[in-house]
Amino acid sequence: MLKALTLSLCLLLCLLLTQGCRSAAKNQTVHLPARHSVSAEQLIVLSDFKLGQDHELFQDLIKLREDVAATLNIPLNSEQVTVYLFTNQEEYRNYLDTTYPGLPPRRAYFVGTPKELAVYTFWGERIQEDLRHEFTHGLLHASLKTVPLWLDEGLAEYFEVAGNTPGQVNRDHASRLSTALNNGWKPDMKRLEQLEKVSQMQRVDYQEAWAWVHFMLNSTPETRDTLLEYLAELKTNNNPEELSARLPRDIPGVDQRFVNYVASLNTFPSR
Repeated sequence: MLKALTLSLCLLLCLLLTQGCRSAAKNQTVHLPARHSVSAEQLIVLSDFKLGQDHELFQDLIKLREDVAATLNIPLNSEQVTVYLFTNQEEYRNYLDTTYPGLPPRRAYFVGTPKELAVYTFWGERIQEDLRHEFTHGLLHASLKTVPLWLDEGLAEYFEVAGNTPGQVNRDHASRLSTALNNGWKPDMKRLEQLEKVSQMQRVDYQEAWAWVHFMLNSTPETRDTLLEYLAELKTNNNPEELSARLPRDIPGVDQRFVNYVASLNTFPSR
C-alpha cells in the first residue's frame, strides 16, 4: 500500500513538473535579433552577433542585388529588405513556431507583407545559399507588382547558386532531372502555374521551376526576351497572360527544346 502511494505521488509530481515545463516553454518570450545591424542600399541585416559591412556574406548580397537587376532588367528599388539572422537554429525555430505556427521546417523563409519584406534564417552551414535564395525573393517582390509562385521559386533557385556570374548550374537539380527524364518524367509548366501555396510545391517542382528559368535565360535570345517581357509586365499588371501560353507562340517546339536542354545540363562546365 505504501509503495503504491509512493508511486502515485511520484507520478503526480512528474506530471506537475512536466506541465510546468510545458507552460514555461509556451510562455518563454521569443524575440527577433536586433543587437547589431549592418545596412547598404536596400538591404539591412539584423543579428545578435556582429557582422561587419565588409563581411564577404554581406558583400555577396550587395552584388547579388546588382546581378538580379541586370539579369532580369528590373529596377534597383529602394524598398528595404530586412534580414533577421538568428544565432542558431533553435532560436530561429522558436520564433517561427510562435509567430507563424504551422510552417513546415525549413532553413529560411521570406515573408512579404504590406509593412515589411522580411527574410528569416539562422547561421548555418548553408547560410550563403539560403540568404541568396530568400533575398532574391525580397528583391523580386520589391520591384514587381506580383510574381507567380513557381517563377518566384524558380528565380530564387537560379540566383541562389553563388559564382562569378549568374546562371551557375545547380548540379543536384541537373542530376535529379536527368534521372527523372530517363524514368519517363515530362515537364509541365501549366501544372506549375496552378500551384498557389509553397506547401504544394515538392522538390521536383523546385527543380523544374529552376530548369525553366535556366532554359529561358540561357538557351536563346528569343527565350530570354520572352521571360524579360513577361517580367516587365509583372511590374504593373497583376494578371498577365501566362508564360505557358506565350512560349509556344514565340518558340516553336519549345517543349522538346526544353527537354533537350535539361538533358544537357549535366554537361555544362562550371564557370
